[in-house]
Amino acid sequence: MTPEIVLAIFAFAFVMTGTPGPNNVMLMASGANFGLRRTLPHIAGIAFGVVSLILIVGLGLSQLFDAYPAAFDVLKIAALVYLLYLAWKIGAAKPPSADGPAAEARPLTALQAAAFQWVNPKAWAMALTVSTAYLPDRTLPSLMVAAAIFGLVCLPLTAIWTTLGQQMRRFLTNARRQRVFNVTMALLLVATLYPILTH
Repeated sequence: MTPEIVLAIFAFAFVMTGTPGPNNVMLMASGANFGLRRTLPHIAGIAFGVVSLILIVGLGLSQLFDAYPAAFDVLKIAALVYLLYLAWKIGAAKPPSADGPAAEARPLTALQAAAFQWVNPKAWAMALTVSTAYLPDRTLPSLMVAAAIFGLVCLPLTAIWTTLGQQMRRFLTNARRQRVFNVTMALLLVATLYPILTH
């Protein structure tokens, strides 16, 4: 793998993991509701999920979609349903400060966040693009380098999104504001479905 390809993958990873998408919207909401420390497993799960997805897609899973295009439609439907479910969970979440069973609210676990990448359209776009555009030979060493780059870039950028959400807590000083914020985050998550519906 040439230095130029490595730099190109770094730039692609930075843009794809740093810009708004399902992961970052959910992390921002989690940061505002639970803080950075409680959201760390969610952050770690995203990094692990993205890295594993890149490796498995690059090692041959993408050929499944070439052979069976209907499989991609199934994945698309699963992504739509699950993202709508997560949007509902965020929008309907009780603020931790609200009266009632606040203990029921909790951030995603590392396993849940990792599993989510398998129905995250943006994560699939990243994995498919890396394995086809940047690594046409798809050798194991080059895939491992690309996956490692995504993991290294993903961790600080997702932490920034979480911290941004956490900083918003100073403005979310009552249950009404928290509720408006959660509903707004839910609507933004639904808005990330636009690329799926138009492609």
